[in-house]
Amino acid sequence: MRVYAVIDTNVIVSGIMSRNPASATVQVIGQIGRSSLVPVYNDEIMSEYVNVLHRIKFGFPERLVTDIVNRIKRYGIKRERVSSGETFLDASDAVFYEVALSKEDAYLVTGNQKHFPVSPIVVTPAEMIEILKR
Repeated sequence: MRVYAVIDTNVIVSGIMSRNPASATVQVIGQIGRSSLVPVYNDEIMSEYVNVLHRIKFGFPERLVTDIVNRIKRYGIKRERVSSGETFLDASDAVFYEVALSKEDAYLVTGNQKHFPVSPIVVTPAEMIEILKR
């Protein structure tokens, strides 16, 4: 069974920064291309990944950024956003939710659930790991 999910940028950043290989964010990142987790993205999401991961304050090596972006593109599926009609505190969050809505049975994995509508598709990294174990 394949599990489709939009991965919020904060999950990727946390997964890279974590020193705990057992953390849920590290596990989510590690599942890309190695399990049934299929990333869902569009050009806006990829652009945010690249912009955020290149921020000087993080100091992520270029090779690491390129590897993650390429894995998402290679193992993921590109979808266009579907208008949700929802209002977001930060308009830049809408694309993650709306791309998740574009694929039936897709999830949005985020560490910031309060930024999104209360919905069964919005899950934490730990919840995603549990979904993948089923």
